[in-house]
Amino acid sequence: MNVLLLRLSGVLQAWGTQSHFGVRDTGQEPSKSGVFGLLYAALGYRRDVPLDEDWAELRMGVRVDQEGTVLRDFHTAGIDGIRSTDGQKVLTKYPVLSNRYYLADARFLVGLEGPDLDLLRRLHEALQAPVWPLYLGRKSCVPGEPVWLRDGLRPATGLRAALTNYPWLGCDPGPAPDRLRLIIEGEEGVAVRPDQPLSFSERRFAPRRVMTTFVPTPETEMEDSLCTSPD
Repeated sequence: MNVLLLRLSGVLQAWGTQSHFGVRDTGQEPSKSGVFGLLYAALGYRRDVPLDEDWAELRMGVRVDQEGTVLRDFHTAGIDGIRSTDGQKVLTKYPVLSNRYYLADARFLVGLEGPDLDLLRRLHEALQAPVWPLYLGRKSCVPGEPVWLRDGLRPATGLRAALTNYPWLGCDPGPAPDRLRLIIEGEEGVAVRPDQPLSFSERRFAPRRVMTTFVPTPETEMEDSLCTSPD
């Protein structure tokens, strides 16, 4: 198999999979639908571009290099001039309320494993020079560092090995944790995530299974770190 690695870090991220009406949730790590949406933006694909079989074969894993803090934004917006369902009466201004959740200061190493090396190479190149702006779940959440990793394309490598051995991306001023949380997609997984994209234009998704384990924290390459000193 072959693996493509991505770095997802930013001041805010939001990976919702079960948002309803006034509650916009976020998961504790990136969703597969959100990562695929980011790759669609990098390629310049519109929503109506179908997901082919090569994309369906991609298996995703996430290494949590820095756990984020969940934040809630109580959001209000005013709407004026909205017509009623009969199209005649104009409703007066009224507030629309929502609770929007975000992950603050989180860092993730995401891996996509698949047999098609040409597809992963094309995605790797697109991340280096994306057609459209990239965002981390929601359009208001921009990456704080490049998603593209110079050595992110790993031919003839397994997903777990790639995620386990890649240098730590954490940026905490304190000591590195002893272990990192690892979430890998697979039929043996006991947890179900409803974020396997089937169609972006129709917003259809299927469930997939994931398993959570822990791996020792690898060393970091300080010379390549983009972290800013707390001083």
